[in-house]
Amino acid sequence: MGTLSKRELDALVEEAIVDAYDEYEQTSGFAVMIGDNVAFPFETVVLGVEVTVTGVDEIPGTGIAAVCRRGKERQCIGILDLPLPSPPPAGSEWIAAYRHWLTGA
Repeated sequence: MGTLSKRELDALVEEAIVDAYDEYEQTSGFAVMIGDNVAFPFETVVLGVEVTVTGVDEIPGTGIAAVCRRGKERQCIGILDLPLPSPPPAGSEWIAAYRHWLTGA
């Protein structure tokens, strides 16, 4: 994924929230788009430990979280706090669009 322009990010945001009435529905729209479009599972490193990211979940107080596994252990990490591998997985532009919508960055 290369760097997306503001216009490209805005288009993804509009696609994710098109039928949403409030912030909660908008967040759910992004969770669906990320879950449907990011190439799960993928490997990444969190705090020096390799984990497998198997999908996303909506967590109260966290928002959209990446579901990370290592062996039998499972931990959810806020999707915007998740370090993506290089190269990032296909579909990761949806994570960038979520960041753009949430933070304006």
